[in-house]
Amino acid sequence: MELSHEEVRRIAELARLDLSDAEVALYAGQLSHILQYFERLQEVDTSQIAPTASVLPLKNVTRPDVAAPPLTPDQVTANAPDVEDHQFRVSAVLGDD
Repeated sequence: MELSHEEVRRIAELARLDLSDAEVALYAGQLSHILQYFERLQEVDTSQIAPTASVLPLKNVTRPDVAAPPLTPDQVTANAPDVEDHQFRVSAVLGDD
C-alpha cells in the first residue's frame, strides 16, 4: 500500500506535527514500507495457531515475602528533611481558615 503525500499530511495533522515537504516525502516512503510489511504478515496462515495474549510463559518475578525485624523510628526518619518526635513534618496543604 502506497501512502500519498496528502494522507501523510492528514496523519501529521492528527498527530499535531508540522512537517516540511521533504519530511512528508520521506515519511510517505517509510510508512508505505511499514504498511507493506503488514500486508505480508496478513498473508501468513495462522488458522492452526491458538490465540494468545503472550508468547512467553507466565513467570512471577516478585520475591518471597519474608518477615524481618522492623526498622527503628530513627532508621525510618533518617533521610527525612524535617522530623519531629519520630514523625515526618510536611508543609500545610489546607488553609488556616
